[in-house]
Amino acid sequence: MRPDHAVVSREEWLKARKSLLALEKEHTHLRDRINAERQALPWVRMDKSYVFETLAGPKTLPELFDGRSQLVVYHFMLGENWEAGCPSCSFLADHFAGMLPHLNHHDVTLIAASNAPLAKIEAYRKRMGWHFPWVSAWGNDFNRDFHVSFTPAELAGDKVIYNFSEIDSGDAYEELPGLSAFYKDEDGTVYHTYSTYARGLEELVGTFMLLDRAPKGRNEGTIMDFVRRHDEYEEAPRQSA
Repeated sequence: MRPDHAVVSREEWLKARKSLLALEKEHTHLRDRINAERQALPWVRMDKSYVFETLAGPKTLPELFDGRSQLVVYHFMLGENWEAGCPSCSFLADHFAGMLPHLNHHDVTLIAASNAPLAKIEAYRKRMGWHFPWVSAWGNDFNRDFHVSFTPAELAGDKVIYNFSEIDSGDAYEELPGLSAFYKDEDGTVYHTYSTYARGLEELVGTFMLLDRAPKGRNEGTIMDFVRRHDEYEEAPRQSA
């Protein structure tokens, strides 16, 4: 059944499309400005040591760069006692495979980091069929220091810090999503350059960008209510929200 939507002549459509194009160009220019200011952000030297569990054994934060000067870490929601990763994080991570060769050949290493033990991470990665690097921050403070993991005591309080703001602890979970970027100079010093959280992660999801250009858009009742782990969708395609 066709949605209840205006239907006009080609000439009227072209007029409306050109009006939207002006707004899209404004958005593009604003994005360019934001990108420039993002690159101009000051950096913070990382003086604290972290050791992660990886398939190649324990590694420090500088070692996670894998010979490159830039590191992007996706803080993936998979807690110590979880049986599966967050569906929304899994939706985002499905987009990593095509990025990896381009990022790696442009001096960028992309990894995920979770608070779950490595064995649990590996079991879920095999289920999902992923091949991107994924390390365990279990036993260190990395994800807590970047305000994406919270202890029961913290959640029992009134507020926690997430997305650079205090939020009600009742609106938080033991794990939340985020992304952080780092630079390593020639002497091995690591700097924190950028982090983003919540809807700041949306541009990483190519599916969203395509849905935003489809006739029905994201076609959701509540935010991301249509998202499932890719092995949990029903065989019949979804028709409507």
